[in-house]
Amino acid sequence: MLRMYLLLALSLSAGFHLSAQVTLEECVTLAQDNYPLIRKYDLLEQTREVNLSDIHKSWLPQINVYGQGTVQNETPSFPQSLADIISRTGTTLSGLDEWQYKVGADISQNIWDGGESKTKRKIERAEDAERKAAMDVRLYAIRERVEELYFGILLMDEQIEQTRNMQALLQSNLDKLRAMRKNGTAMQSDVDMVEAQYLSGKQQLIQAESASESYRKVLELFTGRSLVGQELVRPDASIPHDLTPDRPELKQFEARLLANEAKTASITANTMPKIGLFAQAYYGYPGFDYFASMMNRDPSFNILAGVKVSWNIGAFYHTKNDRRKLRLASDHIAVERDVFLFNTRLKTRSQLDRIDELKAVMEENGRIVRLRENVRKAAESQLDNGVIDATALLTKLTDEKQARLNASYHEIRLLQSIYQLKYTLNQ
Repeated sequence: MLRMYLLLALSLSAGFHLSAQVTLEECVTLAQDNYPLIRKYDLLEQTREVNLSDIHKSWLPQINVYGQGTVQNETPSFPQSLADIISRTGTTLSGLDEWQYKVGADISQNIWDGGESKTKRKIERAEDAERKAAMDVRLYAIRERVEELYFGILLMDEQIEQTRNMQALLQSNLDKLRAMRKNGTAMQSDVDMVEAQYLSGKQQLIQAESASESYRKVLELFTGRSLVGQELVRPDASIPHDLTPDRPELKQFEARLLANEAKTASITANTMPKIGLFAQAYYGYPGFDYFASMMNRDPSFNILAGVKVSWNIGAFYHTKNDRRKLRLASDHIAVERDVFLFNTRLKTRSQLDRIDELKAVMEENGRIVRLRENVRKAAESQLDNGVIDATALLTKLTDEKQARLNASYHEIRLLQSIYQLKYTLNQ
């Protein structure tokens, strides 16, 4: 039973330890999922489905229902000579009535649209991919902002840690000087000098903690997750081996080219003939049989159906220029892509040089820190023996603190430079 409790306690403590840490990759993923722009992907998907549905419905029968009533000053009538002959038989012919009316419907059905609907579906899918690629570009920019905040917090936390270490050293030496003053081996001015430096360090610590807290609050807004008590893990320092960029901007350029290419098919579709069925039906007066309508003015049911072929010959006038415009648009996109790749290569080279520079600088960081620490310890020993005063000791303490801060700064800046390179390449 005791063993079970121990295992449970160990698992809970391990879970707490894991939950108390957060990585850069987790922050980037959370920020992208939490960013309001992410909701537009679902809206784009719905828009695509609606547009495709409208294109499919173009093959459904098109029905137009109408009703109309007219009056006209002239209507068709029998020639007077013929009317006189018929009137002798006792039949009166008054011709069509000036008041006419009908209620009906026109129905049309596409049989072949020259490939227009197929082309529209292709264009819609290509433009949807282009819109999503543009969204990917905007969402990718969130990664850079999150990384800047993340490394800013790491820098502030490192400054806090180094300042606290220095405060501990100052407090130790301050206690030593106070004891020496009581014994008459140190002056009050030495005690005041170290105490003033301790209080100044306290102010620096407050400022660093405030800056770190501010960065964390902004990062919380991006991730939608509380970072209180969370330790930010230093990310991997490995440099990408493949320097080929895989940025979402390149996919956007490709999507734009494909959308432009899809529009080429619409030019051909516009020059093709269209074939369809049609029907007209109405109830009213006059009917299709004008002679019957002249003999009597009763409403009748009438229907007309047939096949319709239409061909817009004028579309050929602009075909050459339309194709040329699309080619020019594709050339513009290709130039924009080449400019982006050129600038990316320049940025990559600059970032690699920066990484090499920081690595070279960091080679002596450890030795500098050890030397400064040795000098500070020697100064503390000399202070005990009355060889130096507090001013000299503070100089050695400040030098050691600066050496440690520089070492930490270079290490974190190297990590940040590596991740800036990864961002440039999308690695």
